[in-house]
Amino acid sequence: MALESWLIKVKTALSNGFDSVRSLPPNGKPLIIKKSNVGVLAFEIAALMSKLIHLWQCLSDKNVIRLKNEAICLEGVRKIVSNDDSFLLGLACAEMVDNLGLLARSASRFSSRCVDPSLSNFDRLFHLFADMGLDPHNWVILSAKETDAKVKKIDRLIASTATLHKEMDMLTTLETALKKLIHSKDNDKSVKEQRIIDLKQRIIWQRQEIKLLKDKSLWNRSYDTVNSFLVRLIFTILSRIKNVFGVGVGHTLPPGSLHRSLSASATVYPSENQDNCNFVPGPLITMSPSYKIHDDRSPGFIEMNSKALRAPSSTLGAAALPLHYANLIIVMEKMIKSPQLVGMDARDDLYSMLPSSIRSSLRTRLKGVGFSASDPCLAGEWRDALGKILGWLSPLAHNMIKWQSERSFEQQHMIQKTSVLLLQTLFFANKDKTEAAITELLVGLNYIWRFDREMNAKALIECYKSIN
Repeated sequence: MALESWLIKVKTALSNGFDSVRSLPPNGKPLIIKKSNVGVLAFEIAALMSKLIHLWQCLSDKNVIRLKNEAICLEGVRKIVSNDDSFLLGLACAEMVDNLGLLARSASRFSSRCVDPSLSNFDRLFHLFADMGLDPHNWVILSAKETDAKVKKIDRLIASTATLHKEMDMLTTLETALKKLIHSKDNDKSVKEQRIIDLKQRIIWQRQEIKLLKDKSLWNRSYDTVNSFLVRLIFTILSRIKNVFGVGVGHTLPPGSLHRSLSASATVYPSENQDNCNFVPGPLITMSPSYKIHDDRSPGFIEMNSKALRAPSSTLGAAALPLHYANLIIVMEKMIKSPQLVGMDARDDLYSMLPSSIRSSLRTRLKGVGFSASDPCLAGEWRDALGKILGWLSPLAHNMIKWQSERSFEQQHMIQKTSVLLLQTLFFANKDKTEAAITELLVGLNYIWRFDREMNAKALIECYKSIN
């Protein structure tokens, strides 16, 4: 009995060591199928894991409280996006679900290479869980302690994989240096030979270091092992999203319609109250408890959240203008802070950035305005007014730039360090109200720019008179 037990242990150890599974081919003889390792795809998988962990951290208690108490309460958001809390939280939920859906789609490419049938069918199981809450393989991690341990383990794998990438780059550099040294013409052959020996030794050490890192990182992990981490984290994140935003299984979804009643008045003029801005959110989309798995005619939970992020016709997002207007606002912000440094060329460049709708409203606002700008009280009022407008409009513009840069092609393999949501940008901002605010900034900038020029000219004249 003892011998049999020992043989069983040895057999199990060998089986686990080779990371293999057995299957029965048509001839009936057992065949060992070795699971393939992810290899060079480890770097892409590490980037995917980083984004998942970032999304998980965005759902921490601390960040959820910040979202509810700060993010949706930004003055600019309340003025030109919406002042309805449930609507804004619906947008936040929709964006997080949409991001998770994109990451799950990337994970499904790797899961298709798994030997385990449950992992290879991840895409179908993910949508089943999203739509109906079915989790037949218990992939959702219910224990907070277990989740923290899993995240820490994934973090270590990501760090090791990042170090591996760095060391492989170093190896390439050393090998290139060796080739150049070998083909170089050096008069002192003894020095050259010693340098070649040193470089070769460094390359040997570097290769050994890389070999060790491959074992510690994702490189030598099988697709089944790696995807078991991915699918459990994805299921747990989706469960957390539904819990945080109160989305029940088969019931309420985030808003899929963004129709709102928007006021055309800008409420940004120096003499007017800037606190009144009312919006009426559209109805929530609901799903009956008998809802079945989505097909081509009935979009599921992930698809409906993606649709909820489509900008309605009244917004800058629908007009494809949020990024352009963000850059425009930032340029004006710099000019308003230092109007004395703004030259004619800069004014012309700014004017060339304006779309026809703003140019038209600017001409209307400037009609009847005199050429003199010598009233210091009015200049002071304009500076205060512009400061207030920039105080709520500028953060949305900077958030728009930040949101876009985080999602640009060059940034795809970097860990996102900020958590800017689309609702905190100009994407869902009402076009008419945003343009009215920008027009007001231009009118005010025009006055203080002319005021500074006139004051400087008077100072020069006085100085000239005192000299003579």
